[in-house]
Formats: sequence, structure tokens, C-alpha cells
Amino acid sequence: MVAGIIIGASIFVQPSAVTAQVPSVAGVLVVWGAAGALTLIGSLVIAELTSAFPRTGGVYVFLKEAYSPALGFLWGWAMFWTMHSGILAVIAMVFARYVGAFVPLGDAGTRGVAIGAVLALSAVNYRGVREGSAVQAVLTTIKVLALVLIIVVAFTIGAHGGGALSSAAGVGQDSVIFPSPRAFVLAMIAGLFAFGGWHMVSYAAEETENPTRTIPRALLVGTLLVTALYVGVNAAYLHVLPLERVAASTRVAADFADVTVGGSGAPIMSALVVLSTLGAMNGVILAGPRVYLAMANDGLLFRWIGGVHPAFRTPHRAITLQALWSSVLVATGTYRALFTRVVYTEWIFFALLAAGLFVLRRRAGYAPVYRVWGYPVLPAIFIVSTAAIVANQLVSEPRDAAIGLGLVLVGLPIYYLWGRTPGRRPGP
Repeated sequence: MVAGIIIGASIFVQPSAVTAQVPSVAGVLVVWGAAGALTLIGSLVIAELTSAFPRTGGVYVFLKEAYSPALGFLWGWAMFWTMHSGILAVIAMVFARYVGAFVPLGDAGTRGVAIGAVLALSAVNYRGVREGSAVQAVLTTIKVLALVLIIVVAFTIGAHGGGALSSAAGVGQDSVIFPSPRAFVLAMIAGLFAFGGWHMVSYAAEETENPTRTIPRALLVGTLLVTALYVGVNAAYLHVLPLERVAASTRVAADFADVTVGGSGAPIMSALVVLSTLGAMNGVILAGPRVYLAMANDGLLFRWIGGVHPAFRTPHRAITLQALWSSVLVATGTYRALFTRVVYTEWIFFALLAAGLFVLRRRAGYAPVYRVWGYPVLPAIFIVSTAAIVANQLVSEPRDAAIGLGLVLVGLPIYYLWGRTPGRRPGP
């Protein structure tokens, strides 16, 4: 799940955004390594919290336990209406557009294929967590092997491609690694976008065997694996292509394939993106409904949403609602504005999770099986880094950032109104 959710379409697109900000071989590789390191720290934070609270709901549970049910509700609110359903809609549309490389699709057809993919994968996960996990395992294996193949091809078939890495004879000849601190931050944000979803494995803790040990190990191994693959794939791109071409490309993976294997490169990369997006979609569909299940069980949503299917033992109503709302976002196209404005707010919650470690470790009875390495330094670095990401968004796009934050904060009055409704028990 960790590797399968993280590896989506972004690794075939974001290298251009990173390279445009830091046009040097050393800068590109450092940024991807640093983005992986920051993701690893966040994963270690989630690992400790999961080992302390191995319950369905993940981030929702951690925010509720560290601070207040109100903050946990805000996470779930933002997840359903914008962040989680929005990213599912975004990935589904990327999937459909790349299917269009094989079968001509108009706008309506593209939306129809995207909605069909959401509903089909939701049906698989409706049938059972084992079925959803099996699909995830197969797709993740294919994606990992494909990325390994890109690296192998670059340093064998493309060994004399004359790209930036080979012409620089390593990274030592780059004159300027980072043009400016702002360029580094922007490059990091672009890189981190390709690492999204690492926290979702915690949502299904109660359905995981020995979650206090399994999930921390999965987070550690999965994040390290993806980081190694991402650094390797970017080195492969730069080994074959010049820096200028990587920075300007809108389809860097296809350009790489064109150089190494000729005219068949574009279809090969389109097929790889189709498989990658399917795997990412399946992981998102599997994880999200567990949060809504936990919220319903805590009285923060209608109780019927938390229903578990008597035969399949899945949160079937939450899965259905998520599929329907994501389909609405795809059909109307509203996912674009919602997702781009709200996605940065996810990092506010991540910073709060890291800060929550400082709060929880002072409490009696807090006894995680796993503890973050390098505490308190690593969580502090994570908090400062996430604050820089949020600050950059507020400064660079103040209007959209304010709208996105407002959409999230609208959940607070909803939470308090819900608590005043007779029969509701949302907590303090």
C-alpha cells in the first residue's frame, strides 16, 4: 500500500517541475533525496502514532487523541469533500487521459472512463479488503518492476545517450546547485507532490495483522523503496536527456522512452502511467472509507455510514459514498479548483501530527511500541519544513490559499452544530 499509493503518475511528470527550479544534476538529485527524507520523517511520525493507537482511522484518530475530536473532524471533513475525493478524481482523470492514447476519447468519454475506473475499483474494495489488497499487490509489483526497468534501460541501452548526467561526468561540475532558497523550496514542493499518500496505510490499522509492528515496518521499507526508485529514475532521465529538455518537457518519461527505444516509447509510457494510476487509485479507495467508518462510530457522522457489510466485512456504505462523490467531482470538473486550493492544507495537519508527539509524550499512559528515531530533532525539522511549504503557498497564491483554508475551516461550525443535535456525541 505505501509504495503503491505513492507511485502514481507524478514521477512521470514532476521531474520537469523540479528540474526547472534547480537546473543542475546535483540540485535535482539532492531535491529528490531530500523530499524522500522529509517523507520518511513524516512516515516515522505516523509509525509511532500508529503503534500507540492501532485503530481504524489513522490520522483522524491521531489528531483526536493528541488534541480534540474537533480537529479530527476537520481532517475527515476536508478528506471527504475536497482532499481525498479530489485526489481520487485527479488520478482517475489522469488515468482516463492516458487510456485515450490507445482509444480515442472526447471530453465526455474521458470523464466516463474516469468515473468507470472509480466505480470498478470501488466495487472490488466493496467485495473485501483481501480483494482490494490483492489488486494493490499486483499493480504495485508491476509499477516497481517498471521503474527498475527504466533505470536498467538508461544505463544499458541509453549508456551513451549524452544526457546531463553523463556529460557532467557526475555531479561535481554543476556550477550552481540551487539558484536561490526559494527555488529550492519550490522544487521540494514539486518533489513532495510525487510522494503523496504515504500516511494512508494507517487508516486500515484494525484490518492489518499485528499493526503496531507491521505498519511501522511498511512505512519505513515502503518510503525507502520509493525514494531509491525516484532518485534512480531521475538519474536515468538525466543520463539520457539534457537538463534543458527535462526542464521543458511535458512528458519527460515518454521523451526518455523515445530516445532509448524509439517510436514505441510513447505507447509504452502511456501503458505504464495507466497501470500506475490504477494502483494509486485502488490504494486511495481502499484507505479513505476507513476514516469515515471511524468517524461514524464516534458519532461524528451519521451512524449508518459506519455500517459494515455482513458478508464482505467492509465499510460498504462509506466506500459507496466516496465513489459517488468522487464521480460527481469528475463529472462536473470541480475537482480541479477544490484540489489545487485545498491540497496544501494537508501539510498543516501533518505539522500538527508531528507537534502532537511533543504533546503525547508528556501524557501518562502514552506507550507506543515504536518511537521515532532522532526525537525531538527529526520531528522539529519536519514541523519547520511543513511550515515553509504552507507559508510559500500563502505568499505565492494568497487568494486561492485563503479560499482553500476557508473550505476546511467551514467544518468547525458544522462540528459544533452537529454536537448540539439531540442524540449526537461528538465529544468536547
